[in-house]
Amino acid sequence: MTEEKKRWHYRFDNFQSAYFLLQEAAERNQDGQLDQLAKEGMIQRFEYCTELAWKTIKDYLESQNVVFEQITPRAVLKEAVAAKLISNGEDWMNALDARNKMSHTYDVKKFDAVIEKIETRYLNCFAELYETLSMAYKGGGDA
Repeated sequence: MTEEKKRWHYRFDNFQSAYFLLQEAAERNQDGQLDQLAKEGMIQRFEYCTELAWKTIKDYLESQNVVFEQITPRAVLKEAVAAKLISNGEDWMNALDARNKMSHTYDVKKFDAVIEKIETRYLNCFAELYETLSMAYKGGGDA
């Protein structure tokens, strides 16, 4: 008999794909392979990776019986820090701010600044989440 796949597992599968695509773009950028159009694609990958990350966290925490008073990205991330699911709350909040700004900005200098942060800070956040939830996913649910 197979166990029904948990909601957070589906979300994690999507997050994992987004994370790997963002990681690939960052590696290509470090090798000097991205032109301006490709950098804009990297920003788009960052935006949906950030979105999937907080939603995956929400679904995972709900599977652990965490009840949210309100469901916002910031509230979910604060709860994730409290639950020790993620460790660098400040970088996560900055990633959210960057995602929001990039959705409404067309300034090349700001793009480049966010790309630098993706490579130096935000990918580390996503990597930590990926590693933690990978273990929970393989182990049946607990991080």
